[in-house]
Amino acid sequence: MALYRFKVTFEDYDDVSRVIDIKSTQTFEDLHRAIHKSTGYNADYSSSFYVSNDQWLKGEEISYLPNQRRIDRGVALMDKVKMSSRIDDPHQKFYYTFNFDRPFDFHVELVKIILDETPGVDYPAVIKSTGDAPRQFVTVADAETAATAEDPGEFDFLNEMSISHEDTVDFSEVDETGEAIISGDDEGGEEDEFGSEFADDDSFEDDSRSSKDDY
Repeated sequence: MALYRFKVTFEDYDDVSRVIDIKSTQTFEDLHRAIHKSTGYNADYSSSFYVSNDQWLKGEEISYLPNQRRIDRGVALMDKVKMSSRIDDPHQKFYYTFNFDRPFDFHVELVKIILDETPGVDYPAVIKSTGDAPRQFVTVADAETAATAEDPGEFDFLNEMSISHEDTVDFSEVDETGEAIISGDDEGGEEDEFGSEFADDDSFEDDSRSSKDDY
C-alpha cells in the first residue's frame, strides 16, 4: 500500500513545518488530525482543505464540521474522502485553513510517494518537526505581555525624529469644541502674521487716499 509524504507549512510562519506520512487509503480527516497532533492544537474546529495548483489557488473544497452554507452547497466531507482520490500530481498541493473563526492557513505539498509501509509505524506519522507552532489562542494576559515587551517608551518615536519633549503640544486640556488649549508664548502667534507690514489698517487706508490726491 502506498504512502504519501506531505510537507505542511504555516503560510505566515514558514520557519515552522511538519513532514507527515499518511496511507493513500486514509482520509483527509486523518491528515487534519495528524497536523494538529503535531501542533498541539485542538482539532475540533471547522476547517477545510482545498485542492490547489502551483500558485496555491483554491479549487475543490473538502471540509470538516462545515457550516450550513457549505452543507447546502454540497461540500465534500473530510471523513468521506480518501487521500488517493484527490492526488493527480506527484507534487499535488492543498491549501488548508484551520478554524475559520480564528484561522491559521497552511500549505500542504506532496513531496514523495513511498511504496512500502514501515512495519510497526502507526499512520499517519509525523516524521519530522521543525519549529514551534504559534499558540492556538492568544489570551488577554498574552496580549498585555506582548504589548509591554514591544513598547519602546512613550516618546521614543519623538526621539527618532529629533523632537524634544518640550517641543510637543500638551493636549491635556481641550475646549468645548474639542480643540486643544495651547498655553505659553505660542498663544495667538499666528494672529499677526503680517503685523509688521500692515498692522495699522487705518494708516494703510490713509496712505492710499493720499496717493490718489496726488494725481
